Amino acid sequence: MSRICIYPKDVQVVTGKSERYGRTIISKIKEHLNKESHQLVTIDEFCDFMGFEISKVQGLIK
Repeated sequence: MSRICIYPKDVQVVTGKSERYGRTIISKIKEHLNKESHQLVTIDEFCDFMGFEISKVQGLIK
């Protein structure tokens, strides 16, 4: 079973940047999608925002 949500540590693994950068990206995605603070960002939303292929990202995160 695979996850649908992405977290800052996952963004760090995918991008090679810091976990702080991951938190910043997730905040930008939430702002872009008009999400509230309690709502999570999905892997699909992250990939759309960053321009990544979903299959490649799912291969990197567990």
